[in-house]
Amino acid sequence: MKKLIFCSMLSAALVLPLSVSAQSTTPEQRIEKAGFVLPKATKPIGNYVTWRLSGKTLYLSGHGACEGKSVLGKLGDTLNVKQGYEASQQVGLCALATIKSAIGDLSKVKQVLQISGMVNATSSFTDHPKVINGFSDMFVTAFGDDGKAARAAVGMTSLPANWAVEISAIVELK
Repeated sequence: MKKLIFCSMLSAALVLPLSVSAQSTTPEQRIEKAGFVLPKATKPIGNYVTWRLSGKTLYLSGHGACEGKSVLGKLGDTLNVKQGYEASQQVGLCALATIKSAIGDLSKVKQVLQISGMVNATSSFTDHPKVINGFSDMFVTAFGDDGKAARAAVGMTSLPANWAVEISAIVELK
């Protein structure tokens, strides 16, 4: 019996530091570890706000990339899926920067509820989900499984300033 208790305690002692260290890693640290840097949050380019908080729900307006890093062009014409994915990643970083500017700390995010992705694409382009995966993957990098959301990925004949992608999101806070 003493061996069983000792083995249980030893197992707990070995596993506990692993789970505590995984939980103590912040979304910002996970983003940095993945090789990305959060940009400065963007400002509205029209008569709207980039975010709106209602209770514990944070709504993000449609985003392009921050700091002039928007990829311009049309998927299926001037851009391929890989370029669209990378554009979508940049938009994800910008959205994360907006969340941080709104609530001060990405650790306050409970879960991502919904992502609505728009892809500037030709009528024959059909890989919209592969493009929007860049954004979704960025949120999973930051929040783990809590970054997975209900999602739409649709094509548009044009987007503001000829952006390759524009994405909005709804986030639940702790």
